[in-house]
Amino acid sequence: MATLVAALALPGSAVAAPGAGVERGPRPPDATTSSGPPADLDAMFIGAHPDDEAGTLSTFGQWDSDHDVQTGVITITRGEGGGNAVGPEEGPALGLIREREERAAVAKGGITDIYNLDEVDFYYTVSEPLTAQVWDHDETLAKTVRILRQTRPEVLVTMNPAPSPGQHGNHQESARIAVEAYRAAGDPSRFPEQITREGLKPFSPDRILLRAATGTSANGPGCAKAFVPADPSQTIYGVWSGTASPDGRTWAAVERDAQREYASQGWAGFPDVSTNPAQLGCDHLTLVDSRTPVPQWGSDAAYTNHAPLDGSLVAIPGGLPLGSGMTVDTDRFRVLPGAPFTVTVGASAPEGAALGASTARLELPAGWTVTGNGSLGTISPGAGARTTFTVTPAAGAAVDTRVRIKAFVESAGRVGYQDEPVLVSAPVTATQQLLPQVEQFREWAHEVDAEAFADIVRPVLTLASGGTRPVDVVVMNHSATTQSGTVTPTPPAGFTMSPATAAYSGLAPGARTTVRFTAVNTDTSLKTSVEGGVAGDHLYSIAATSTTATGTTQQAFELVPTSVVPQASTAPTVDGVVSAGEYAGPVLDVSRRWEGEACTSDADCSATAQVTWRDDTLFVAVTVKDDVRGTPLAASDCKRHWRTDSVEIAIDPRGTSENTSTTFKAAILPWTAEGGPCYLRDADAHQGDGPVTAPGMKVASKVTQPYTGYVVETAIPMSLLPSAVDPAHMGLNVLPYDSDTQDKTGQTRLGWSVWGGVQGDPYRWGDVSLEGYVPPAGRPTTPADPVIPTEALQSVDSPQSIEQAVRTNVALAGRPSSTTAEAGWVEKAKLRGDTVELRLRVNDPGTAHVTVRDADGIVGQVVAPVAESRSGLVTVSVPLTRDLAGPARALVGWDDGAGGTFSSLVAVK
Repeated sequence: MATLVAALALPGSAVAAPGAGVERGPRPPDATTSSGPPADLDAMFIGAHPDDEAGTLSTFGQWDSDHDVQTGVITITRGEGGGNAVGPEEGPALGLIREREERAAVAKGGITDIYNLDEVDFYYTVSEPLTAQVWDHDETLAKTVRILRQTRPEVLVTMNPAPSPGQHGNHQESARIAVEAYRAAGDPSRFPEQITREGLKPFSPDRILLRAATGTSANGPGCAKAFVPADPSQTIYGVWSGTASPDGRTWAAVERDAQREYASQGWAGFPDVSTNPAQLGCDHLTLVDSRTPVPQWGSDAAYTNHAPLDGSLVAIPGGLPLGSGMTVDTDRFRVLPGAPFTVTVGASAPEGAALGASTARLELPAGWTVTGNGSLGTISPGAGARTTFTVTPAAGAAVDTRVRIKAFVESAGRVGYQDEPVLVSAPVTATQQLLPQVEQFREWAHEVDAEAFADIVRPVLTLASGGTRPVDVVVMNHSATTQSGTVTPTPPAGFTMSPATAAYSGLAPGARTTVRFTAVNTDTSLKTSVEGGVAGDHLYSIAATSTTATGTTQQAFELVPTSVVPQASTAPTVDGVVSAGEYAGPVLDVSRRWEGEACTSDADCSATAQVTWRDDTLFVAVTVKDDVRGTPLAASDCKRHWRTDSVEIAIDPRGTSENTSTTFKAAILPWTAEGGPCYLRDADAHQGDGPVTAPGMKVASKVTQPYTGYVVETAIPMSLLPSAVDPAHMGLNVLPYDSDTQDKTGQTRLGWSVWGGVQGDPYRWGDVSLEGYVPPAGRPTTPADPVIPTEALQSVDSPQSIEQAVRTNVALAGRPSSTTAEAGWVEKAKLRGDTVELRLRVNDPGTAHVTVRDADGIVGQVVAPVAESRSGLVTVSVPLTRDLAGPARALVGWDDGAGGTFSSLVAVK
């Protein structure tokens, strides 16, 4: 018999020993536990946080209403790193709130199943590599694959996997996990223990789409057809949100109601959408890959609201029978004029029917040639066939263009369509050195056979205004012969690059070499940040000649502001007052907007900053003009500074950080509910309460009366920074946040060096030199390992997740299901005074996470470890925190200690 050794979590909980003579190893009942066949879904959205799916709920709602498509959501975190506009909860308590909000939101789109993977939402970062490390990429991928193999959805939708400017690293990582899971779930060599030990079967989803698109569109019912992709070889579907829902409103209005459920994120006050359908747009979905036929691109069939489903879940009129497969693969993505490559077309028959005599054919641009008879023969039920073509692009095919290889499979008068993009390339190309994250993304895209998406992030490098930097240009030979030639950049106006031309020679097939240029910003009048060039990018091209053609690639420079920070003759007094002579350096304009609503005037929101140093301390004063004070937060709630008026000071000690985990970021709130200011650190090397994570830092504020703004002043000992300062190139940004509401939501974000998401992009911060400063001897130049938050709600402690697990028979958090021999579950629960007494059936040691829940929420919880590996009955008493409000349930999330979980529930009698 098992013995319960402890009950944790609430004081006064009581545990009784199991009775004698009980049946060993009984099977759990299907109705009240997570045993039994798992739910079967049609589609799955894979995102990082609650609310990531919120912009696509009109699409999922339409698919459910019109085509009975059952959609689920995999949410990798519960968003504990986000703000909380509804209360003081954070960590796991906030995770419960955000899960509840997500379930209420997606229900409006007909979604009932949300699979939380229990990873931590540690903080806002633009770094996918950091996210992959914190989440343990392989483990999270395994959990995602397990859920796909259990729920078997045909259509996957996910986020943007690229490090596009401002793109959350968590979003990038969730999308990369989705793409990898799409390929891995059907491969028995990937995570084979799920097949051999857990009894799951390989399953290959039909297709995967990104909830992202690049191009231009128009509103109204023709928005799908009106969309013009930036890359003409991409297949981008549009699902119009102006379609009427069953309640008569547009799906856009239903989606807006769903978004308002995210009150903790400040979304409750979102305005109504237009009641004029002509003003409503499309959700755009970019096709990454499909294993089934799709509507022919360019035909009207490709522009319907169900086009993303067609050929997989919805039959295509005149197309191959539903259940047929079709693929098009090329042996390379980059092809050369006049150089042959191979195209393989595959087709498979539905499980219950054969495809008669079948033939594949290709449709190519004028001047291209193809050989191969395309015969696929008769294809038996559930079987497949392939045929290979040799394609030769025209010798004069235009380089630096993308082309669709269109394929058709004809069988018994029915036609299936698929296409595959290729890039027509010059033999040699030259590209400006990539940022580390962009280089890593390109390598990933190549590894997962998604090279068509590898170049969607423009290569950019930053220069300080008036500054100079080396630029390495990577030269690649894509041809089968050794190449020699020249590389010539055409710098943007206001810049020079030297030498004007550089030569390369003897470059072997498939090899690369690097030539170095020096770039100088010669026109210091050019605007910096997002105000300069085209949305902050000063565009230019690099041409590489070769034996037969010249390849041209597009890149950009981004200008960041720069300043010299002088030493103060005496240390400024940190009192919120900027006295004459305290700050000798230039006044920095920190009024440029990078996110949120535009300021209506300088009085509405604008700011300046002054910076100096003395001894080993950095001093910063920020003067803010503002017309409405934001919510005063309690001093104990001095966190998530973007919810109210605040100033963030971001320092990259050496100006080389890839992400903010090696930086120092402090935020100052000029007032609290108790009156004075407070400060904190966020999304950096060590987050938390300022006095704890930045001891010795001083802050002060002075608020004008009557209110027209405030001044915050701070002294930051440079010993607090994660590494020694490089006095010639310290990264610095000053970012005021403006809020004009009393509901803990912000409106406008300003700064000195600004782009969207700039708080997470150290390479885009301003470049300052500390005149005369020398770091103390021995201070390390390599940052120490960062302190990353790791606390996240676990599904065994979420009654919502446990209830779903019992309903769907899919184990919690993407973990394995406990076997019968490892499981424990609740059989009975009775109210006895101010406690609920549960009887658990336990087949092996583990831990019972017990929750009692009624109509008003959680009313009691305990965590009860069970020892000794013998079956038996265990009694657990759960003290209640209040009287029950109507009917109640007892829920148990069982952790078997070997990686598996099991869920159960019963009504409280």
